[in-house]
Amino acid sequence: MVCFWHCDELGGNINSEIEDTRSYAITRYEFLKPRGVIEDKSEDSNSSRVFSLTSRHRSTARPPPAPNSLSLSKPTRKKGYFPTWGHRCDHFAFPPPPPADRRRPGPRPCPVCYIPVEQAIASMPSSPSESPILRTLTYVHDENPIESEPHGGSDFGGYPSLEERDAAFNIKETMKVHCGFVKGSRPGRQTGFDFDEADLLELDQYHDVIVASAIFGNYDVIQQPRNISSEAKKNIPFYMFIDEETEMYMKNASILSSSRRVGLWRIIIVRNIPYADSRRNGKVPKLLLHRIFPNVRYSIWIDGKLELVVDPYQVLERFLWRQNATFAISRHYRRFDVFVEAEANKAAGKYENASIDHQIQFYKYHDGLTHYSRAKLPITSDVPEGCVIIREHIPITNLFTCLWFNEVDRFTSRDQLSFSTVRDKIMAKTDWSINMFMDCERRNFVIQAYHRDILEQMPPPAVVTRRPGQPASYTNRPQMKSHPRRGKVDKRSGSKRHHRVVGTVLTNHMLI
Repeated sequence: MVCFWHCDELGGNINSEIEDTRSYAITRYEFLKPRGVIEDKSEDSNSSRVFSLTSRHRSTARPPPAPNSLSLSKPTRKKGYFPTWGHRCDHFAFPPPPPADRRRPGPRPCPVCYIPVEQAIASMPSSPSESPILRTLTYVHDENPIESEPHGGSDFGGYPSLEERDAAFNIKETMKVHCGFVKGSRPGRQTGFDFDEADLLELDQYHDVIVASAIFGNYDVIQQPRNISSEAKKNIPFYMFIDEETEMYMKNASILSSSRRVGLWRIIIVRNIPYADSRRNGKVPKLLLHRIFPNVRYSIWIDGKLELVVDPYQVLERFLWRQNATFAISRHYRRFDVFVEAEANKAAGKYENASIDHQIQFYKYHDGLTHYSRAKLPITSDVPEGCVIIREHIPITNLFTCLWFNEVDRFTSRDQLSFSTVRDKIMAKTDWSINMFMDCERRNFVIQAYHRDILEQMPPPAVVTRRPGQPASYTNRPQMKSHPRRGKVDKRSGSKRHHRVVGTVLTNHMLI
């Protein structure tokens, strides 16, 4: 691992290091950026967020290659993939980080090199990636699930025993595991988390790529994707899952009509939601898209608070196809140790402290969870920023998200806490890994907005008063109101510090 600026001893001082806001809280440029620098002056509208490096950002420094990086010019891709010799992003490199600014201390986007949409589409593999060891994955069906152990699951996910839970990590060629939807004739029909029959027909359709999101408990405002190519609009459906509470609000606000479309989003209404906690309900489509969409090759999941501002084909090419990866997720911009993440969740009131402690202690003593250290390289983090998931739907990635969901069902809904345990157990048995890219790269293609309750507390926009010949002055400057605490158990996750709502994409990528 290559560290810059504030990387001291990664092992012994890890806790203080990741909590030190001066260790570049904007984003942690700890790992290698691609070699060299080129200036990209493309005017392709679909590549508008490709950073054009100026002279002040040029650098000739060439740090050693990252341990988990693949050469972009190495023709190892499966049949149907175009060799990447001469790839326009071969020599792309990050500029130096922006200077420290006390007014903007939070994480910011960083440049990402995308190729034009047409080239991205052409680079889509013609055949599925190989799934190591696992070839056939089926799912447990149980019309009368019975809880046999405490902390064992739910009626929706079943109640796998501890023995069944551990056995699911023993990867074999053919496997059958718990993966939600244990009741009913098929996912979405009398299972809890049910869909209308017309929607079931829609969800059965074949698609190369889909984009999916969800809003439950009327917690977020639908964000419309931008900079989407005509090819993507024609071929990639955008699905937004909502519960009946959100449906009622949208109808009363005249947002949702009988067409069930809001901009690019095709609205799918979920009936009989299985959990009282909206955050936990949101984990169903987030982690079990392969069960909801049985005939889809690739998916991009984005949380309901996010606005997609880069074409889906470009995102897939950059984070999956170019990397020969089948699963991609960004790492947390600041924390990369599960123990530290657990303490941060407790301090922020994200969930009941005792439940968090129970989960971490179980992982420590039953699964051997340890603090993140150099010994885990080339793994670069144990903590994801899980609001975006980019994946190919093949047996091994389907198994990963099934077992990840089972942990969320068994323990707390804080999926960052269970991610590394599931990942490491599968990686120990197979030649499979996850592309954990930098969070500043994620912030390049999605923009985060406030949750609905915060937006509704905001006062009206500032009033601008201007006299002839004088610069504008602002009055009635908005003040943030405090965010009320939620329930004691299954608290909805949400940062105490929220990012500003951004209405435009800045070409220099330094959004707040």
